[in-house]
Order: sequence, then structure tokens, then C-alpha cells
Amino acid sequence: MAESLSSPYFARVILRFVSVAIFCLAGFSVFNASAQIDPFQRHLLQLGYDQPLQGRGPQAAYVYYYYNNPEFLRTNIALRLAVAPVYLDSELGFKQLLGPHTDAGIALSGGGFSDNYYEVRRGGYRRDESFEGYGGGGALKLYHRINPNQMIPLNAVFSGGFHYSTYSDTDETSPLFRVPDDRVNTFVRAGLRLAGKEPLLYPDLALEFSVWYERQWRLEDSSLYGFGDRRVESAVNLYWLYACLNYAWTNTGHQFTFALTAGDSEHADRFSAWRLGGVLPLAAEFPLTLPGYYYQEISAQRFAHASASYAFPLSKDLCWQMRLTVASAYVDYVPGVGQTGHWHTGAGPELTYTSPSEAWRVILRYGYGFNAERDGDEGAHSVGILCQLKFGSKKSNKTTK
Repeated sequence: MAESLSSPYFARVILRFVSVAIFCLAGFSVFNASAQIDPFQRHLLQLGYDQPLQGRGPQAAYVYYYYNNPEFLRTNIALRLAVAPVYLDSELGFKQLLGPHTDAGIALSGGGFSDNYYEVRRGGYRRDESFEGYGGGGALKLYHRINPNQMIPLNAVFSGGFHYSTYSDTDETSPLFRVPDDRVNTFVRAGLRLAGKEPLLYPDLALEFSVWYERQWRLEDSSLYGFGDRRVESAVNLYWLYACLNYAWTNTGHQFTFALTAGDSEHADRFSAWRLGGVLPLAAEFPLTLPGYYYQEISAQRFAHASASYAFPLSKDLCWQMRLTVASAYVDYVPGVGQTGHWHTGAGPELTYTSPSEAWRVILRYGYGFNAERDGDEGAHSVGILCQLKFGSKKSNKTTK
């Protein structure tokens, strides 16, 4: 019988991974990072698309323009924008607002289709039980540098805010299926983040170890929806840890990446579940990718996820690379959307071209999901493309120490 995530065996496995991550952090002395608010000028266009080759899965695509100005209007004000065709995510940051080592931010986000829900059970995308969601909200954020005299930054991160969601049927939603009521969610989040990772496709250098807690409240009472068989929980607790390490030998064109994420929850429902699957690395702050799987195919109440890749050059100018990627996760499912096994693994190659100036990068990828359920069998294929275009980047002349 498969081990549960709550078993002492699995706890030992997680602790072993954590120990390795802490060792990497302690020994990695060349990493250089500044304040929590991004100190770099950025103009990026990001595009990603994932297409399953068996069946029809949820929409798996993103395209957005990412803008960061660390000296917006004044040297102590930063502006970050992520602009998609029908969605906006933004934050106005105030450096050293509450002291020499404490920054603050005001975040606003929202738009069309941002709260879509896709029902996937046992490898089948249930379009008659899926629906569209729209919404937006705001949050206040605090970033406090705990160790200002150390090279590797340790930040305490706090945020709290609200999000309003409204739902509607699609053309394929069953007429017998009742979409959830409109609602307002409030939340608070606290975390400790050691170092950090840039918002780029496979950055040459990245290092992070962080732990997080989030509490969510729905201001309306718990309600039934669907066929009267599903409930929106009134309150949810989420816990997770994240560790990553990217390192590139830029003179040889080789690169190694590794990431570990483990999460748990209390009273998770379909809306607060951890969603795993697909290969869209910049679609979420903590991406839980599984090559070959549908986007967000797996709904988990607790999980442990690890991914790794290794890239090597195919040309003397180092512009062409081949990358081999693998990801694996052990999950305990949210009730009602379980599958036959707890393990899910995917792998595949990626062909990358990076321009000589590194201004743009294109990745063509293939993935195979070893444990993805399709029509009663295991195994699924997918292909995709990832693109990144840099319009220029430079570091601010004045950064928070």
C-alpha cells in the first residue's frame, strides 16, 4: 500500500530534501541580491503554450508584458506591472517606507477569465462541470530585511487583502450544473524568504529557500454548488515550502536547475487545492509542472513536488541548447477528484535557441506523462513552446541595502 504524506516515512523524505536545500544555501556564497522590491529595470515579453496530443485538456497558454521600474517618479518608489490581454497584475512599492530595512507595497490585480475553473477527474477534462470566472482585488504588502549585513538576504514577507470573484456558465457547462455564488475572499500571508529568483525563463543564477503560511476566508457562508454535491469552504489554511537552485557554466553552455516544493492544507476545496500539471513555468509564483499532463490536471490537498533539468550546448556559439527535464510529485487528492495512484512523473527534452545578445529565447519542448490517465491507460504526450523577449534591463543606481 502506498505511503500517505502524513506518514513518518514521508516526513523523513521531506526533511532529507530540506537538509539538502539548506546545505546548498549555506555553501553558495557568490549569490548577490538586494532588497525584496526588484531593483532591476525590466521590459519583458513572455509567451507560453502547452498542447496535449491525447484528448482535450484545459486551456494552457499565457502571454504578458512584464514591466518593472525601480525608480518610478522618485528613487524610493518602484512600479511593477504584468499586463496580459484581459488581465493586469500590479504593485506600487515604497522602499524604506517603515525604516531603513522595511519596504511596503500596494498591489492591485484583476481581469477577465482570471478565476476560471477546470474540472479534471481521472485524466478526463469535464467541460460540462467547468465554468468561467472573473474578478479582482487588492493587497497591502510588507518586506522586512532581517539580515541587512549579510550577502544572502533573508526577508520576512507579510501581505493581506481581498479578492472578488464572479462566475458564469460556458457554452459547454451542463444546464443542470449550478456555478458557485459570487463571493469575496480575504486572506493573510506570511513567509520567510532566503535569497530569491528572477522572473525569467531559466535564469543563469537563482537560489531560494522559503516557507509560507496563508489563511483564506470566504465572507459568505459555506454554500453548495455543482449538482448539489460540492461545497465552498468558509476558511482554508495553506502551508508550503519552496527551494530552488539554478547554476549555469556560462563559458561552456551547461546549466543545472533544481526545485522542490511541498505543501499541505486544512479544509481545502476545489478552489484552494494545489493544482499540478503542464509545463508553463511562469504561469504561477510557485509552478508545479508535470510534463505530458494537462494544465492543472491534479488537485491535491497535500503534495511533495521535485523537478530538475540539465542543459548542454549543441553549437559552438552556445546559442543552441538541448535541455532534459524531469518532474515528479507525490500527492494526496482533494476528495472527489482523486486518481488511482499517488505518484505522478513526467519528463522530456527541450530544444532552446538564445540569440547571441541574449535579447530573446525560444524553447520547443516535448513531454511525456508516465502516470497520466487517458481512457483507462497510463501515459500521455504533449508539445509546447516558450518564448522570452528582453527589451533591455539595467540595475537601479540606488538600491535598498
